[in-house]
Formats: sequence, C-alpha cells, structure tokens
Amino acid sequence: MSSIFTKIVNGEIPCYKVAEDEQFLAFLDVNPNAVGHTLCIPKQEIDKLFDLDEELYLGLMRFSKKVAAALEKTVPCERIAMAVIGLEVPHAHVHLIPINEMNEMRFQNKVVLTKEAFETLATKIQQNL
Repeated sequence: MSSIFTKIVNGEIPCYKVAEDEQFLAFLDVNPNAVGHTLCIPKQEIDKLFDLDEELYLGLMRFSKKVAAALEKTVPCERIAMAVIGLEVPHAHVHLIPINEMNEMRFQNKVVLTKEAFETLATKIQQNL
C-alpha cells in the first residue's frame, strides 16, 4: 500500500508544494510546528532515511538545503532546524522548521493556518528558491 507521501507525489492527495524536481518534492506540513514547517521527500517510496542509497540520500540533503535557504528568506526566524524522525509516515522525509528557540522542536505545539495562508506561504517560498 502506498504511503500518504506517495499519494501526494502521484497527485492523489493535494499539497502546498514548495519545490519539486525529478527526484524530490517539498511541501508544507499541514500540521505544522511553526509557520513554514516544510517536508522534503524523495519521490521514490523508501521507508527509512538510512535505507536510501548514497546518491539519493545526498541528493535529498542538497534539495533540503536549497529549500531551507528559501524558507529562511521567507519566514523570519533565528534559523531553520532539520529533523528526521520517520515514525509517523513510512516514507523517508526531512522536516525543515523555522525556529527561534530549542523548545520549538518538540513536535507538541502546533500552529493553525488557513488554506489561503498555506497557499500564500508556499508561493512566497517558491519565489525565494
């Protein structure tokens, strides 16, 4: 059975797309820790980050770095944090989260955005790529 992320890649489920190339996709997390919380994934469904072959792993890190730079230009923050947890969706993914202090990485406090706010934010990040 396909993961929810594979369904997003295949267009079966909509997303607020931030960036995309042949191998990777970045989109806003719909249950974000902070405004701008973005997920970067390989389009190929592989469960665990460290199961990616070296080329795909390094490609995901390069792609995530590019998205993080655009995100930092878009969302005022101290820095862009990165987390890889991998328990909630069986598809390798990187969380990019604008933060100002350590406790913002606890994945407990969430922000709520309207559809319009998500769309506007995704567009602004795309413009900073």
